[in-house]
Amino acid sequence: MKLSSAEKKIVETVDSLKDDICKFTCELVSHRSVLNNEAGVVQAMENKLETLGFSPKRVPINPESLKEHPGFAPVTWEYIDKDNVVARIEPEKHKGKSLLFNGHLDVVSADPDFWDTNPYAPEVKDGWIKGRGAGDMKSGVAAMTYAVHAVQKAGFDFTAPVTIEGVIEEECCGNGALACVHAGYDADAVLIPEPFGPDIYTCQVGVLWFRVDIKGKSVHVLRAGKGANSIEKAFPIIQALRGLEEEMNTENVPEQYRDFEHPLNLNIGIINGGDWASTVPCKAGFHARLSYYPGTTYEDVCRRIEETVYKAAKNDPWLRENMPEVVFYGFRSDGHCVDRDQEAFHVLNDCHKAFTGTDTKEYISTCTTDLRAFHFFTDAQATCFGPKADNIHGANERVDIESIMHTARTYALFAARWCGIIS
Repeated sequence: MKLSSAEKKIVETVDSLKDDICKFTCELVSHRSVLNNEAGVVQAMENKLETLGFSPKRVPINPESLKEHPGFAPVTWEYIDKDNVVARIEPEKHKGKSLLFNGHLDVVSADPDFWDTNPYAPEVKDGWIKGRGAGDMKSGVAAMTYAVHAVQKAGFDFTAPVTIEGVIEEECCGNGALACVHAGYDADAVLIPEPFGPDIYTCQVGVLWFRVDIKGKSVHVLRAGKGANSIEKAFPIIQALRGLEEEMNTENVPEQYRDFEHPLNLNIGIINGGDWASTVPCKAGFHARLSYYPGTTYEDVCRRIEETVYKAAKNDPWLRENMPEVVFYGFRSDGHCVDRDQEAFHVLNDCHKAFTGTDTKEYISTCTTDLRAFHFFTDAQATCFGPKADNIHGANERVDIESIMHTARTYALFAARWCGIIS
């Protein structure tokens, strides 16, 4: 589909905002918005929305109002002054279909010892922006924000509601996006600029977090045989969980995942225990993430994890009498797959094709995103489509600037076509 004169003007406006989009990306990256340190980046997002003429509102994560919601994930930290920020454009007359852009502002931690540069001092070089969260997903947040702004700056008004949503806690539980859904922020279509490139995202796995606490018996190392080393007791339990991982990879594999070599992954992400090199440790524990296929339930996977841990413990004389404790917290997110044959996906494909001459590919994910909140608890046609990034969650994370701009152009064109515009 060729661009109309109005659409060409919108796209030209997006291109004129390239420096602003890159600067906003860098501003967001400069905030170390790890868990429980998100206030600064939320304020930066709110300030930008105000500067661009939107009317942002804070949406707090309130565990009291959310605790009965089936999508709420219990966590081990407190919710004090933990907000999302949302701006909604309401047209005088509703003619088109509503649209919501969702992007997360939180990031995972970064160890500067493994980076070539300061992860929170963004570097723009050779067509890339480097920094923690540059790809995942602060550049996408900048792209979606300026895409909406470009339509208005080009002189057009929307004929359907458009919402810009910056959320927190996507990296640990999804309670930020859920709080916004619970507050009534919804739309006919939802686009999330996750850094998987310009593909239409149709499947994602389920993900859960858990912790295993192990008790041992402390003695001086000279009598080590009389004690019980809680750290070493973790080894056979982890090995048993690896066995569960392998079982789950081969059981009831959905068609969409049959070409993947190993789509489900267990990750032992944190391990701790002991307090003295010459004392047999009496306490140890590890935190883990395990994924599971769409169609499998969170409750079923929790049961299998518990059974696996307890079965492994029973093979150890000490653990048999001192059973480990399994605690589930954070992510409790079932997976899902959707049909690509949806109106919003067709429009998005046509917008992408207008710039590239090619159709979008389909993206099948082995991780999870905030899409789950919209898939399970709204009627939105929702997908991810975003920039191209390298090393997300790793050292020297970076994002391709041209891919940021392609996302912004595609989003602006999608918003004009899906929502409708008037001059």
